[in-house]
Amino acid sequence: MTYNGTWKVDRSENYEKFMEQMGVNMVKRKLAAHDNLKIILEQTGDKFVVKEASTFRTLDMEFTLGVTFEYALADGTMLSGSWGMEGDMMKGTFTRKDNGKVLTTTRDIVGDELVQIYSYDGVEAKRIFKRG
Repeated sequence: MTYNGTWKVDRSENYEKFMEQMGVNMVKRKLAAHDNLKIILEQTGDKFVVKEASTFRTLDMEFTLGVTFEYALADGTMLSGSWGMEGDMMKGTFTRKDNGKVLTTTRDIVGDELVQIYSYDGVEAKRIFKRG
């Protein structure tokens, strides 16, 4: 499938402001800006296997489109939600367990890049990944 492969973060837009809105402290925000995030995606039908590796952690997980699951962000924030497809774009809608606010994330292939857009409490950020 289109998303299959190894993706390494290349650049970010408004990511620090987004993390600030999420309540991530300044020290963690500064560190996260240089997390060297790598995502390996493997899709088989509606099932995804995801491996995330960064300066802070390595995480292996699986999810099925449309099925709710729990996920912990790198700072420990717990979310519950699911991924779905809107055309060729993946869209995740997740609710924070601590305050009930919604975080949406989209993943889309634009040219030869994976563009991931986060939206939380009125603030949007973008991370762009290249195959690698």
